Amino acid sequence: MKPSTLKHGVILGTFCLGFGLMLAVTDRLTAADIAARALEDRMNSLSQVIPNGIHDNNPVTDTVALKDDRGRDITVYRARKDGKVTGVAYEIYGSGYAGEIKLMMGVDADGKILGVRVLAHHETPGLGDKIEEKKTDWILRFTGLSIGNPPLDKWKVKKDGGQFDQFAGATITPRGVVGAVRGGLGFFAANKAKMTEVN
Repeated sequence: MKPSTLKHGVILGTFCLGFGLMLAVTDRLTAADIAARALEDRMNSLSQVIPNGIHDNNPVTDTVALKDDRGRDITVYRARKDGKVTGVAYEIYGSGYAGEIKLMMGVDADGKILGVRVLAHHETPGLGDKIEEKKTDWILRFTGLSIGNPPLDKWKVKKDGGQFDQFAGATITPRGVVGAVRGGLGFFAANKAKMTEVN
C-alpha cells in the first residue's frame, strides 16, 4: 500500500470517528429534551380529549397496553377520580385520501365520546385538512356521541346514508374519520372491562 493512500485512509478514519463521537454525544445530550417534548405533546393531546374535571391523576402515566383487531399495540390512557376510572383515551386510525389518519379519542366510562382530535394526516390542504380543529369545528361533532347515538347504520357520511357531513370535493377523508371513530367505539366496547378495571 502506498504511503499516501494509507495517510488518506487514516485521515478519513479519524474524521469518521470524530463525527461519530460528536453524534453520540449530541444524542445523549438531547435525549432528555426530546423525551420531555414527547411527553409534553402527549399531555397536550390528552388534555384535548379528557376534560380536567373528570380526573385527579395523570393519565399519561396511568396506562394499560392492549391490541386492536389488527394486532396493533394500543396504549390506553386512563383518567381516574377518587381511584375510579372515569374515562380513557387512545389512538385510532382511519384511511384518508392521502394515507393514514391518526387520531386521539377520549371516551367516558359509559362509552360516550369526550373528544376526538387529529394527531397526524397527509390530506390535501384546503380540502381534507378540514378535519383539523384549527381549520373547522367538524371534528367537534363527535363529542357526546356513542355506539347507540346515532344508531349503528347512521355512523357514515351523508353521501353513504349516514348522518355525518362530508366536505365538498373531499368525501374520502371524513368517511375515513367517521369509520375510525366508529371503530374506536367498538374497541372500547370490546375492551371496556380491561380499560376500566381498578388495579
